Amino acid sequence: MTPHPDPSDLRAALRERADTSGMRWLEEALTRVAQRRSAIGTLFPAAGRECARGTLVEDSEEPRAVPRTWTCEDAVRALLLTALPLEGAELGSEVTALYRYGDAAEKRGVLRGLGLLRADEGLVEAGLPLVRDGLRSNDTSLVAAALSEFGASHLDAPAYRQGVLKCVFLGIPLRDVAGLPERADAELARMLNDYARERSAAGREIPADVWRIVDPPRFHPREEA
Repeated sequence: MTPHPDPSDLRAALRERADTSGMRWLEEALTRVAQRRSAIGTLFPAAGRECARGTLVEDSEEPRAVPRTWTCEDAVRALLLTALPLEGAELGSEVTALYRYGDAAEKRGVLRGLGLLRADEGLVEAGLPLVRDGLRSNDTSLVAAALSEFGASHLDAPAYRQGVLKCVFLGIPLRDVAGLPERADAELARMLNDYARERSAAGREIPADVWRIVDPPRFHPREEA
C-alpha cells in the first residue's frame, strides 16, 4: 500500500538528503512564502538547485513514511505549497498557476503536493483538472504523480480506472498508485482481464501487475523487482 506522507515525514526525509545550507534555504523559503504569497513564484523553480536533488528515500522492503517515487524536489515543492497563506479557490488559483507555467518537474511537485493541502471544495475544483492533465501525459513521472493521494481521493471511478490502466500500459508499477486497495473494483478487474487476454492472444507478455487486481493469489511481490 502506498504511504501518504505528511509535512513532518518530508522534512525528516529531506534532512537525510540535504546539507545544512539546503535545509536553511528551505526554512527561509517557507517563511518567505508564508509572509508573501507571491514569493513562491521564484522559489518553486529553485527547489532542486537550492535545497536538494535526487531520490528522497531509498527503495527497500522496509515500511516507509514516504513513497519511493518522491524526489527531494517534490518534497521541497510540496512543503512550499503547505506554507501558502491561502485556502479554497484562492489556493486553487495559485496552485493552478504554478502547474500551468511550470516545467515537468514543477508540475509533478504540484500533483504530489496537492495531497498535503486541505481539500476543500475550491481546491478540489481547481486540482482535478491538473490531475486529468497529468494523466493525459506520456511522461510516466507525471502520470504516477497524478495518481498520488489527491488524484486517488478525488477522481471519479471511471477516470481512476483509466488512470490505473494507463499505468499498466506505460509500465508504471501499481505499487506506486495510491488508493488501489480501496478503489480496485470488479470493473477494473474486468478491464485488466480483457487487456491480459489481448496480450496473450497477440503472444505478448502479460505484466505481472495485472494479477495484483485480476487474480491476487497469482501475484507475487517479488515479481516487481
